Amino acid sequence: MAKIVLISCVSQKLAHKAKARDLYRSPLFRYSLEYAEKKLRPDKIFILSALHHVVELDQEIEPYDVTLSYVPQAKQVDNPSLKVLSKQEAIAWGRIVLQQLAQKANLQNDEFIILAGKSYVEPIKHGIKYLKEPLNGYRQGERVSILKQWLQ
Repeated sequence: MAKIVLISCVSQKLAHKAKARDLYRSPLFRYSLEYAEKKLRPDKIFILSALHHVVELDQEIEPYDVTLSYVPQAKQVDNPSLKVLSKQEAIAWGRIVLQQLAQKANLQNDEFIILAGKSYVEPIKHGIKYLKEPLNGYRQGERVSILKQWLQ
C-alpha cells in the first residue's frame, strides 16, 4: 500500500510559468506541502488543479484563474477572468482526476491523504477506498495555523 498525498491548488500564483511546487504561493499551499514532505513522508505527492486536474510537483505549468471553491459574486465581479466551476463541471473534473490518479496509483489499495477543502474532496472521494482528510472540519482561515502546529 503506497501513501499518496493530494494538495489542492490555490489562487495565489506566480505570474509566469513555473514548476507546480513553486507556482502556488499562498501560505496554505506552502505549509501543506511542507507538512506532506516532512511529516507524512508519502510515496507520491500530487496537486489537485482546478484546470489541469492531477499535477506532478515538478510539472511546469502556466498560471491560471480557475477554482472549484465557492467565490462570492462580488469577488467574481472584481476578477472577471476568474472561472468558478459549476457543480456539473466539478463532477466532470472529479471523473478526470480519478482517471488520472488510477494511472498513477491504486485507488482501491493505496492510502490517500487529501490536504484540501470540501470542494476539491467531494468530486473524488467516492472513487478512493482509503481516504484521510486531516484538515476536514477546519475552516479556511484555521488551516494554516493547524498545519504550523503539526509541523512543530
